Amino acid sequence: MNPHKSSARMSKNTKRAAALAAAAAMVVVGVQAGSATAAPEKAQASSASAATLRVGAIKSAQVNADSTARSLGLGGAEKLVARDVIKDADGTVHTRYERTYAGLPVLGGDLITHVAKTGKLKSVDKATDAKIAVASTTPKLKSAAGARKVIFAVSGKPVLAFETVKSSVKKDGTPSRVHTVTDATTGKQLYSYDEIDDGIKGGKAPKAPAKGGSGAGLEAGSGASMYSGAVPLTSTKGASGFDLTDGERGGHKTYDLKGGQNGTGTLFTDADDKWGNGKADDPQTAAVDAAYGAAMTWDFYKNELGRNGIAGDGKAAYSRVHYGKAYVNAFWDDGCFCMTYGDGIGNTHPLTAIDVAGHEMSHGLTAATANLEYAGESGGLNEATSDIFGTSVEFFAKNATDVGDYLIGEKIDINGDGTPLRYMDKPSKDGQSLDYWDANAGDVDVHYSSGIANHFFYLLAEGSGAKEINGVKYDSPTKDGSKVTGIGQQKAYKIWYKALSTYMTSTTDYKAAREATLKAATDLHGADSAEAKAVAAAWAGVNVK
Repeated sequence: MNPHKSSARMSKNTKRAAALAAAAAMVVVGVQAGSATAAPEKAQASSASAATLRVGAIKSAQVNADSTARSLGLGGAEKLVARDVIKDADGTVHTRYERTYAGLPVLGGDLITHVAKTGKLKSVDKATDAKIAVASTTPKLKSAAGARKVIFAVSGKPVLAFETVKSSVKKDGTPSRVHTVTDATTGKQLYSYDEIDDGIKGGKAPKAPAKGGSGAGLEAGSGASMYSGAVPLTSTKGASGFDLTDGERGGHKTYDLKGGQNGTGTLFTDADDKWGNGKADDPQTAAVDAAYGAAMTWDFYKNELGRNGIAGDGKAAYSRVHYGKAYVNAFWDDGCFCMTYGDGIGNTHPLTAIDVAGHEMSHGLTAATANLEYAGESGGLNEATSDIFGTSVEFFAKNATDVGDYLIGEKIDINGDGTPLRYMDKPSKDGQSLDYWDANAGDVDVHYSSGIANHFFYLLAEGSGAKEINGVKYDSPTKDGSKVTGIGQQKAYKIWYKALSTYMTSTTDYKAAREATLKAATDLHGADSAEAKAVAAAWAGVNVK
């Protein structure tokens, strides 16, 4: 062996290791920052510290992004943009990047590096394995007004493309911002999706923020909710009375749209800090449910997942209630970083139950992590993630009036006959959702293809067969007739969150989700653990192998 070459190689490898390890320099292991019973001031200080460390970690990763790109063998025209950094207890650092090519955003170009404490690259998860390169970044066709040039790499060979965004309102009143991607050489439509989550209720299948509070003037209010009984609320003392601003949880605010469909609305205020009357005829009642659901979701993220808010930065979203007239839906909009709720059939059943709030907020969580494309199989996984965490929040709340169950939207009577919107133990009970994966799953509306992952989660948490939980009877089948033994809900949702936040990418499909959850179970419990074996068994139960 040539000693000079060996030395040069070692030096190169050392530099690569240093570049990959540099992103870990300012990262700390995610720990619970306060608890539901901690003093607000201490919890806020801890949250602020965690948010500062996270920002520092992302900045550090960005400083070393060029070196990381070279170490991964990316082309000279490619650049990495750091989005998130997570450090495990064993020192492994997971850094999520977006990618650009010649200054153009690469749709489907995101990737995640997994680097050991020593600086050694353990593995990389990419949204696409295709080489990012195009013959020219000068389009042959003229772009439409307002279009931006992008590199489309979601599927197939990367091509130069135009992305346009069209805003409108759907027939049911849901706002829409449809992104359409067309080939800049042929004009062929390549992809289309709606930026705004279509709500908890299914629709037509797509093709293929407020600032945090200071903690001053926090008050312990009380609310009479429609679905959860008497609940505690954190308000803030205002100039006259109390504002429905939760300073304990990033400054979450609840607004009244009063039937409107635009703008923020009016912040709810009250003279005596006693909110709502438990009935739909009081506008404050829906606000109570929305604020309580947001608080429970925030606490679930923090106490169970070690996450400081939706985006991990300690900042709250906000909620808008009384959207439109008899609007039978709810939706998340990442543009405003907010949840919006309609009042349901006859304006008598606001869509503000705990699991719905958890569902909508978790669309924001998905956007801040894997950013699963809202179409095809990745869209089904996006919707399922919201159902999984919405249900988990409902169990976490331990509310005597709205007890935890594996039924989605059972309180809001969205069907008008008292039945829930979706069933996790056997999704096909709703008449449309899929129990098992098949080759056509990607062509099904995302609210119904989500049934595959919902069913997986139920099997992983509770197992197959007949059982009764909190007074609700379930009977979950498997595709191959196998028996699955559950590992408990807490382990199940922690595995799903680990997979979502550190292994899934924007284009993850069901097969890749299986691999991501197996990696997550291995990280948390070991490769030969009962939990990892249960993950494999649950996926086999829904025909994902």
